Amino acid sequence: MRFILGFIGAVFAGVLLISLISGVAEYVSNPPAPLAAEEFHKPPKPLHLASDGPFGKFDKRQLQRGFQVYSEVCSACHSMNLVAFRDLKELGYDDAEVKKIASDWKTQVPSVNPDTGEASTRKALPSDNIPPPFPNETAARAANNNALPPDLSLMTKAREGGAAYVYSILTGFQNQPPELLKKFPDAKTPPNLHYNPYFANLNIAMPPPLTAEGQVSYADGTKPTVDQMAKDVAAFLVWTAEPNLEARHAAGLAVVIFLLIGTILGYLAYHQIWDEAKRTVRPTGPLDPENQAKSRRAKAKAGVAG
Repeated sequence: MRFILGFIGAVFAGVLLISLISGVAEYVSNPPAPLAAEEFHKPPKPLHLASDGPFGKFDKRQLQRGFQVYSEVCSACHSMNLVAFRDLKELGYDDAEVKKIASDWKTQVPSVNPDTGEASTRKALPSDNIPPPFPNETAARAANNNALPPDLSLMTKAREGGAAYVYSILTGFQNQPPELLKKFPDAKTPPNLHYNPYFANLNIAMPPPLTAEGQVSYADGTKPTVDQMAKDVAAFLVWTAEPNLEARHAAGLAVVIFLLIGTILGYLAYHQIWDEAKRTVRPTGPLDPENQAKSRRAKAKAGVAG
C-alpha cells in the first residue's frame, strides 16, 4: 500500500514538473505581448501630509477643507457609509455646526412615516451616518453609465499608495499621449471612459471631478486650486480611514520609550548582579577516563551489558 501511494505521489510530482518546464519554455520562446497598461501606467505622485510619519498629526484646517471638497463635489456620486456626522466634531466643528451640516445635507435619511407606516425620508441628525447619494446599487449604476462609484470611507486603506493614489487620480486626467496610440492603436480610450495614467488600466469611468480653480470656496481663505483641493480631500480621506491615527502614534511612541527604558534597566541589572560572578566549571565529567573505568566496573558487577 505504501509503495502504491508513493508511486502515485511520484507520478503527480512528475506531471507538475513537466507542466512547469513546458510553461517556462513556452514563456521564454513566446513571451506575452506588452500591454499599454504595463508601459504607460504611472506610480502615484509623491504627496506629503501633516499626518505622515510616526509623529504625524492631522492638520484640522486641511481636514475641514477636504470635507468641504467631499461635500460639495465628491458626495454627488460617492458614499461615506462608515462616517457619522457627529464624528466631524474631531475636525474642529462644534455641536451647532455639526447639527447644521447634518440638517442641510443634500440627501435625506430613509425613514418610516409614523402615521401611515409608509417609507419616507427625514433630515439627517448628528447621530446618523452620512447618507449615500443613491438609494441602491442599481440607481448608482444607472446614473454612472453602469459604473459603481466606490465608497470612500476606507479608500486610502483600500488602494495601494493611499492618499497619494487619491491625489494622483484627481490630478491625473489628461488626453491620451500620441506615443501610446502609435504603439498600441487598439488602446484608444472607449466612450464614457477617461484616460488617467494613474489608474490601473489607464481608463477610468469617473469623469474629472475637479476641473477648475475656485470650484470650491474655502472659508479660511486658502486658494482653491485643483492641486490644493485634491490634496485636501486626500488628507480628509486619510482621516476617514483612520480617525485614531494620532492616538496610535502617541501609543506607539510611549511603547517605544518604555521598551527603551526597560532595556537599559535590564542591561544595568545584568551587570550589577552577574558582572562579578564567577562561573564554576566542573573539572571532571562522564567522559573522564577514571569515571568511565568506574562505570565499567559497576556495570560488570551488576551484570549489565555495555
